[in-house]
Amino acid sequence: MSGALRGVSRIVPSRSARSSSFDRSGGNEDWVSIPAGERRTIATFDGPGRVTHLWCTHWSPHDPISKRNLVLRCTWDGSEGPSVLSPVGDFFGQGWALDYNFCSLPLAAAPRGGKSLVCYFPMPFREKAWIEIENQSEHDLDRFYFYVDAELGPIPEEEGYFHASYRQELTTLDATDGLENAWIAGGPDPKNTSDEHNYLWLETQGEGHFAGVNYYCHAPSLPWPGEGDDMFLVDGEAWPGLHGTGTEDYFNTAWGPDELFSHPYFGIAYAPGRDNGDPRFGWAGRMHYYRFHVEDPIRFQRSLRASIEHGHANGMALDLASVAYWYQTVPQPVPSLPAAQLRAPRALTTVEEVHRWRAEWIKKHGPWGPQPGNTTG
Repeated sequence: MSGALRGVSRIVPSRSARSSSFDRSGGNEDWVSIPAGERRTIATFDGPGRVTHLWCTHWSPHDPISKRNLVLRCTWDGSEGPSVLSPVGDFFGQGWALDYNFCSLPLAAAPRGGKSLVCYFPMPFREKAWIEIENQSEHDLDRFYFYVDAELGPIPEEEGYFHASYRQELTTLDATDGLENAWIAGGPDPKNTSDEHNYLWLETQGEGHFAGVNYYCHAPSLPWPGEGDDMFLVDGEAWPGLHGTGTEDYFNTAWGPDELFSHPYFGIAYAPGRDNGDPRFGWAGRMHYYRFHVEDPIRFQRSLRASIEHGHANGMALDLASVAYWYQTVPQPVPSLPAAQLRAPRALTTVEEVHRWRAEWIKKHGPWGPQPGNTTG
């Protein structure tokens, strides 16, 4: 048997366990509150075992970006730092602290309106699992509801520890003379012979495999923000043996899609592009791609560096964020998060801003751009 139902029929010597926010009094106040700046442990399990299911939702009427301000931490077997560290929204597939439906095999944001957050990534541990939620907002969190399900029993030696790491970057143009995606804009076709300036999803040492990524792209300007090649440097390679052909291609789509699409392993969960938003904005706006390497994990024995170009040859200034997911033989502390105020989503481009950009263009080039005999170009 293979695929998603693999192992469902197996009888194993394990015991089911759960931690939840149910009302201990027998009433219906099935939540916990988390004051501003504080952490709450939502589950601890003594091993061996594995966490099999996470579900949560919350209500925070005073914090409009609570999905970026609430932080999930998972620590395995007494590691010196968490192996899972991410804003709650981005971990479960909700970019920019928004609410929208998202459906994949390991992760989902379910109705109503993407407020129900679900994870089925298996999370093995040998000695102890410790799961926390931290409220990094200036506002108290009124209600946090949760289930954490686990099975306690023997864990095969080959099962790795689950890791997830959030990153973000406001990228700059690299060798394009100020033209975004210069080859589309009529400029030269720049060459990129290194991953040095790529957007980094993950860099780690040890043995394991890459299991996937949620990738959140906010393009403030009109050109197509894709064409960035994915690159995986495995075990210290000088040049990626796993080298892709473009952003949309890595995510198993094609030809600059701007439509919603949900597959268990890949898709586009948020796409306010030409067909779903205001066509005057071209590609300006937010897009959420996802891909999970369930059938095709990227194996590494000593190290992995996973990255993607931001536009062809890193020729796009983009507001990027991501959560990478992977397994390793030893639990590793992941990088710390940017401060909460730095994680606040940037505003969308407005009609007025587009007109101001157009006014500056006209001053330099005239209303129709550089033309034969046009001395302003």
